[in-house]
Amino acid sequence: MLTLKNISKTFNPGTVNEKTALTGLDLHLDKGDFVTVIGANGAGKSTLFNAIAGSFLPDTGSIILDGQDVTFQPEFKRAKAIGRLFQDPMRGSAPGMTIEENLALAAGGGGWLSHVSKAEKAAFRDRLALLDMGLEDRMRQPVGLLSGGQRQALTLLMATMVPPKLLLLDEHTAALDPGTAEKVLALTESIVREGGLTCLMITHNMSSALELGNRTLMMDAGRILLDLKGPRREGLTVDDLLRMFKENVGKALDNDRMLLS
Repeated sequence: MLTLKNISKTFNPGTVNEKTALTGLDLHLDKGDFVTVIGANGAGKSTLFNAIAGSFLPDTGSIILDGQDVTFQPEFKRAKAIGRLFQDPMRGSAPGMTIEENLALAAGGGGWLSHVSKAEKAAFRDRLALLDMGLEDRMRQPVGLLSGGQRQALTLLMATMVPPKLLLLDEHTAALDPGTAEKVLALTESIVREGGLTCLMITHNMSSALELGNRTLMMDAGRILLDLKGPRREGLTVDDLLRMFKENVGKALDNDRMLLS
């Protein structure tokens, strides 16, 4: 479904600000894989997502998505096959448009009330009811008036309204309060599982990384340090992850955000 071969990326090469973000990275995802990705700040997680989404061209390597080489395909074309959520709940939706209009855009329509049929409105209400946030009764309300958690949940629905070939979740619950984050994670798991979606999810919470999905990647210094799945992943604890990190890197993980989570 997704294959990355020898992906490397260095920003500002030849300057004092030179930064190698990805180094000869190889990765293969089968259809239906739900992969959690963890790593300290600067490990290369978001850069990996940007490479997949087409935000920049890699210095080396190739990216194959569903049998098609998309290495040189621009980001806007890849967006037709890739759904993506960001850490900032304010991204991914149009604040000046209503909930209904945002959903219509995500479904491929014109996005205006006059273009939304009664059947589409009923389908939107059914989808919104899954959130259990009462948004199905506020479909004419501008999205800009919603809370961060409501907007992130709505954006998740929009990103999967037309099932993408690949769903990228870039710490999409990090800016939410714990209760709302738990609710959005549960919704995420349900949508990915029921839709049979192929998904990569960055998280700073190591417990969630082991509990969700069927596979966990740990990144460090622009490479995949650990690729855990099947029997090797079953029964692993956060302490096991920390021990494995130390064994591979030669030093203990000292990222407060990950450790406190």
